[in-house]
Order: sequence, then C-alpha cells, then structure tokens
Amino acid sequence: MTILVTRPEPAASALVTRLRALGRQAWSLPLIEFAPGDDLERLPQQLAALRDGDLVFLLSQQVIAYAPPALARHNAAWPADVDYYAIGRSTALAFHTVSGRHVDYPHAQETSEALINLAKLQRVSGKKALILRGPPGRELLAETLRDRGVDVAFSQCYQRCQKHYDGAIEGRRWRNRGVTTLVVTSGEMLQQLFSLFPAVDREEWLLRCRLIVVSERLATLASELGWQTIQVADGADNDALLRALR
Repeated sequence: MTILVTRPEPAASALVTRLRALGRQAWSLPLIEFAPGDDLERLPQQLAALRDGDLVFLLSQQVIAYAPPALARHNAAWPADVDYYAIGRSTALAFHTVSGRHVDYPHAQETSEALINLAKLQRVSGKKALILRGPPGRELLAETLRDRGVDVAFSQCYQRCQKHYDGAIEGRRWRNRGVTTLVVTSGEMLQQLFSLFPAVDREEWLLRCRLIVVSERLATLASELGWQTIQVADGADNDALLRALR
C-alpha cells in the first residue's frame, strides 16, 4: 500500500512522517494552502461586543493559526465570560493551548451535525454567536443556530487558495510510484483531486484507488464521483487518519 496524502501543510507532512516511521510508503500532495482572512482586523471588536454567555465557534485549526496574532496586534484577549465550541478535539486542544479557555467539542465526529447536537446548544435562544471560520461553506451550523433564536455573525479568519499542478505530470508521477490509497479531508479537495488528472488517469488509476475520507457526507460525494472503495475515518485529525490507514 502506497499512500498519497492531499491535506494541507503542515498536517500532510506530519502524517507522512508518521506513516513512514511505521514502514509505509507515503507521499504528500497538498491541494490547498492558507492565507490570512479578510475579517481578522475586525475580530477584536467582534469579540468585545459579545455578552456573558454568548457563543464563539472555532471551525478549524487554521482559525487558531491566524486569530491569536490578530488579537495580539490590538492588545486584545479572548473574553472569559463567553462559551467556546470547537469542531473537534484537535481544534479544541489547539485553542485551549493558546487561550487557556475552556472549550466544548463533540467527541464522536468532527462535523457540524455532531457539534450542533451538543446538549448545551439545544436552548440558546436570545444569545449571540460569532463563528470563526474560513471561506463560506456549509451553512448548517449558522442556519440551525438561527432557527434556535441565535443572532449569528461570522469572522473569516483565513482563506483557502488552490495549489496548482500539471495534472498530466502528477498523474505519471503517482502512478509510477504505485499509489493505491488516497487521503482526502474536504469536499473541496475531493473535487479538485478528481478534476486535476486527465480522464485516462482518472479511469485507469485514480478512481480505482482506496479512498480515506473523514465523513459520511464526503463518502457520498466520492461515490457519486465514481470511487468504489471508500473508508470513513473516525475523525479528521492525523491520529484518526492513522488509525484508518493502519
């Protein structure tokens, strides 16, 4: 089994290093990279406007990379009297490390569905919520909070940029290296991977690879695109991906 990891850096290289330490053949092909988001300079004011018991949601580890420096530039701190929620364990740990604040997160799956099902979020009418995220994507969290009577605002803390490759060259490279397993952690990257290669590489190689994804939603999308051997990891962090790959 030769594995190609498509998640962004530094997570891609970290997973490849761990796989190689276990004797596996593994390579990285990051499909996206990150840059500061458009709302970072407004973030301190948005946080300061929250009241006791309001809600802050952290939807990825990239938020933790870009938000704290923005607060530091304004001599601002994470407010102590609001409730913090993270999309999953890794994001929660990263946020607690930089802020010292308590943060709740779903333990079963790192998805919006699992997050919105937390018991503490069932009765939140009248509160404000600030969702820290990247570019707009799925709106399930925001829509559900609004349905529950929450005033929702957003802060785009980072943006995603596609990395550009020559599909014909990459197709030859990864077929020659015998890649048989692919790791993909978002729908955007799955679509990008599907579109990257010439049709002959898709049909003869790409869609025949075993695919590791991080949610049932991604598994459904992968099946619609033509993959047949699909495995859903029990989380989106490298520990969960490593368990799936082992």
